[in-house]
Amino acid sequence: MSPADTAIEVEGTRRVVRGACPHDCPDACAMLVTVEGDRVTRVQGDPAHPVTQGFLCTKVNRYPERTHHPERVLRPLRRVGPKGRGEFVEASWDEALTDIAARLNAIRHSPDGPEAILPYSYAGTMGILQGESMDRRFFHAIGASLLDRTICATAGMMGMRMTVGASIGTDIEGVPESDLIILWGTNTLTSNPHLWPKVLEARAKGAPVLCIDPIRTRTAEQCDEWIGIRPGTDAALALGLMHVLVAEGLQDDDYLARHTLGADALRARVAEYPPARVAAITGIPAERIVALAQQYGRAHAAFIRINYGLQRHAGGAMAVRTIACLPAITGHWRRAGGGVQLSSSGNFALNKAAVQRPDLIPAGTRTINMSRLGDALTQPDAGVGGPPVRALIVYNSNPAAIAPDHLRVVEGMRREDLFTVVLEHFRTDTADHADWILPATTQLEHLDLHWSYGHHYVTLNTPAIAPIGEARPNTEIFRRLAAAMGLDEPALRDDDETMLQQALDTSDPRMATVTLEALRERGWVRLNLPTPYLPFAEGGFHTPSGKCEFVSERMATLGLDPLPSYTPPYESPERDPALVARYPITLISSPAHQFMNSTFVNVTSLQRAAREPEVSLHPTDAERRGIRDGARVLVANDRGSFEATARLREGIREGVAWAPGIWWAKASPDGRTVNATTSQRLTDMGEGPVFYDNQVEIAVVA
Repeated sequence: MSPADTAIEVEGTRRVVRGACPHDCPDACAMLVTVEGDRVTRVQGDPAHPVTQGFLCTKVNRYPERTHHPERVLRPLRRVGPKGRGEFVEASWDEALTDIAARLNAIRHSPDGPEAILPYSYAGTMGILQGESMDRRFFHAIGASLLDRTICATAGMMGMRMTVGASIGTDIEGVPESDLIILWGTNTLTSNPHLWPKVLEARAKGAPVLCIDPIRTRTAEQCDEWIGIRPGTDAALALGLMHVLVAEGLQDDDYLARHTLGADALRARVAEYPPARVAAITGIPAERIVALAQQYGRAHAAFIRINYGLQRHAGGAMAVRTIACLPAITGHWRRAGGGVQLSSSGNFALNKAAVQRPDLIPAGTRTINMSRLGDALTQPDAGVGGPPVRALIVYNSNPAAIAPDHLRVVEGMRREDLFTVVLEHFRTDTADHADWILPATTQLEHLDLHWSYGHHYVTLNTPAIAPIGEARPNTEIFRRLAAAMGLDEPALRDDDETMLQQALDTSDPRMATVTLEALRERGWVRLNLPTPYLPFAEGGFHTPSGKCEFVSERMATLGLDPLPSYTPPYESPERDPALVARYPITLISSPAHQFMNSTFVNVTSLQRAAREPEVSLHPTDAERRGIRDGARVLVANDRGSFEATARLREGIREGVAWAPGIWWAKASPDGRTVNATTSQRLTDMGEGPVFYDNQVEIAVVA
C-alpha cells in the first residue's frame, strides 16, 4: 500500500494521513499527518481521540523538522576513522549487507558461537513491528544472546505484579470523577501531558491536585500544593500514610475483608512507621503527613498517578508496591477515578509470541541485562558469563548516551575487536562508534501498530511518505540481513502486513474490538473494556490469590520481605554514611521538557529551547559551594564527572540537584553525559537501573 492510498483527506497535492506517535510515553497519541508533495508539513493530534484530544507535545510537534532534518542518515555508512570520531564514507546496501553478513556468520561459527552477538534496543519506537518483531526473530534464529530490556520499567512492573498482579490500574478516562488527585513522582506536563486535561476536569469539580516530588517541576508549579520529598523515600511516606489511615479508622473494612490478603500483617507493619519516624526519613513534616493521610482517607475516589522515576533506586520495586497498596486500604478502587496507575499495558493482549517467535530461541541461550552493558562490553566475567561480546547490533536506542555508567559503556564501544552495527536516523554518540550505520525510516515512513501504557486504545500508524533516500524500515533491514546470511527460517520472510495480522490474531476478549478493518477505518480502537474501566471495583486482582496481596508469598520465595517495607537507596545515610559525607548531593536526571531521553536533542528549535546541559540546585547548597547562577560547574563522584551550567532554584529540596537530559555527549561541554556519574547497580526486583540512586559533589570549574 502506497502512502497516497492511506490518505483520509486529499486536496490537490496535499493529503492527510492517520498515524501514531512512536515514542516512549504513556499517551501514545493518534496523529494526523499533513503531506504536501513528498514532504510532511505538519503533524497534529487527532481531535476525535478521547485522550489525544487534538494536541501533541512540544517534542512531537517538531516531527516534520526531525524527519526532514538535513543531517538524516540516508545511505549506509562505513567507518573509516577511529571509533568515536564519527568518520564514515557512503556505501551501497549490497556492500553493507555483504560485509555485515560475513562478519556475523564468522562470529556465529567461531568457538565463541552466536552468543557472542548481542542485540541492544529499547523504546526508540514503541511499535510492535519496528520495535519487536522481525528483529527478535532474526536474533532468535541465529542464537544470539538475549537482551533483558530493563532500562526503564521493570522494577515498577514487578512492584505492581506482586501487589495487584499485573500492570493494570486506574482508567484515566475516569479521572474527571476523582475527588483528590496525587501526582506522585511524575512530571505530568512533560512526561504524560494528555492526562492533564483530565486532571483539570476533576479540579474544576473541586478535586485538590497535589504533587509529591523532590523537585518543584513545571507540573508541581501548576498543582495546589508541592510536597518536596527526599529522593528514594516514597515507600516510607506510603507506610506513614497507612499508619494514620489505620490509627484513625479511615480504612474500608469491607473491601479489606473481601478483596485483600494479609490485612492484619499489614496493620502490624505500618505500626512501625508513625509520622515522626517517617518525617525523619522523608523530610516531610509529621503534621503534613497526618493531614495528607486524612485527606486521602476521607476522599471517596482518590487517584494516585505514579511514574517510573520513583522506582529508579535500590528499593524502587518495593516503593511502587507499597504505594499500590493504598487504594485497597481505603476502597478507592470501587469508584471511577479512584485507585492508582503506573501502567495500563497489562490489558493489551496482542499476540506478541506470534510476532516475536520465542520458540526459535535455542535452549540455554544466555541473557544479558541491558542496564549492565558497560560490564558486558568490558568485563564479561563480572556476573555476565558466557563468551565475550564480539558483535553489538544497536537499534531504537543510543546506549553511548542513555545507558548507566556512561564512561564504561564508551570504553567498551571503543574496542577495536568489537564489531558494531547501528540502525539509526542520525549520527548519534552510539553511531559514532559503529563500523556500519544503516539508515532507518522514521515513523512517518513505515507501517506500525501501537499499544499504550497510559490508556486503552490501539493505534495504527500508516506511512505518510515513502522512505527518504535509501532509508528502510527496521523490519526490512533485518529481513535483508537474514537473506544475506543465508538463513532459511521461513518466519524471516514474513512481510509487515503479515506480522500485523499475526499481532491481532488473538482470542482474548479484551481484543475483540481491535480488528485491522476497524483500525484502517478509524486509525485507533479502544479495547473491549467498559468506559471508564474499573479494574478492581469488585476485587478480581490478577494475583495468585485473586486479591490485593499485602502479603506476597512469591516475594517470600525470592528471599524478599513479603510485606510492604522501606528499602533505603544504596547511596544514602542509612546504608553508606561515609559515601554521603563525601558526595552529599543526590542527583536526579529526569528528561528535559524538550527531549525524549536522547531523542530530539539535535532538533535545532528544541535544543535552543533546552539551552545547554544544566544542573539545578538549591540556593543554600550553591552558597555553601560558592556557586553563582550561570556558573560552569563540575558534577562528580567516583564513577565519573560531567560539566554543566548551574541554575539556582528555590523549588528544589536542599541536598538535591537536577540535571535534565539526556544530552548527547557530543553536544555537551566536556563530551560526557550525566550518565558518567550513574552506576550499574540494580533494583530490588526486576533488575532495573538505579539512575536516581546517585550521590555527587558539585564544584565550580576552575
